[in-house]
Amino acid sequence: MQIGARLRRLRERNGISRATAGAAIRGSASKMSRLENGRHGFKLRDVTDLLDLYGVRDRGERDSLLELVDQAKEPGWWHAYGDVVPTWFEQYLGLEQSAAAVRSYEAQYVPGLLQTREYARAVIALEHDKALHEVLDRRLTVRMMRQKILYRPTNPVSLWAIIDEAALRRPFGGPATMRGQIEHLIEVARHMPHVNVQVLPFAASGDLPLGGPVTVLRFAENDLDDIVYLEQLTGARYPEVQEVARCKEVMDLLAIRAARPDRTITILEELLKDY
Repeated sequence: MQIGARLRRLRERNGISRATAGAAIRGSASKMSRLENGRHGFKLRDVTDLLDLYGVRDRGERDSLLELVDQAKEPGWWHAYGDVVPTWFEQYLGLEQSAAAVRSYEAQYVPGLLQTREYARAVIALEHDKALHEVLDRRLTVRMMRQKILYRPTNPVSLWAIIDEAALRRPFGGPATMRGQIEHLIEVARHMPHVNVQVLPFAASGDLPLGGPVTVLRFAENDLDDIVYLEQLTGARYPEVQEVARCKEVMDLLAIRAARPDRTITILEELLKDY
């Protein structure tokens, strides 16, 4: 994404169209769009050709960009779990691990970044009921490793999670598992200042344009746009600019309608009584 953003700035600064740039690397305007949006890997030859096209002669600038290309080829930790991580989910993992802030709305489950091990095991077993025990364990390991971004000693990811009340009333794993999960949410809400948890009560969601889960990823680099991730049953999609704006509007509305963080803790404590 950083490479794509820098190349886009260079192209626009020189008044070169995506079609012209695509032709220079034996591709098309759509290929350039994918490259500039970080949806496609880069070849050193292509980046070198683009730098020539854009008139970048400074050796330091060229080397720094080509070094990024080499770094981008290094596999993430999740590649070791390629047997249980779907191809469509690999890109999201890379984005999530690189994000500075994550905003999410979940209607079915507690967000993966906030799930306890027991709750996650119950959810994974439901979603993959025919999988072998060893496969379920590997999926569980991936989910738990994702959460390390919240506990980094420096620059932990900021998380703003809005959880529909319905997700907290679905007894995944039984009463003991749900008690542990809700207690974990209370603990996180109270003691992790970079994590903001809000519950969306039934009474507040009746007239909202809700669909499936929505995740908005924000990055520290100022030249990188926010990315919206919409996960579906067997895949995911990344909306284009116009739909991104609408999704962010809905997220803002959800945050307004959801219980404030202090009230959320009270709601969670009340929910504990049901388990």
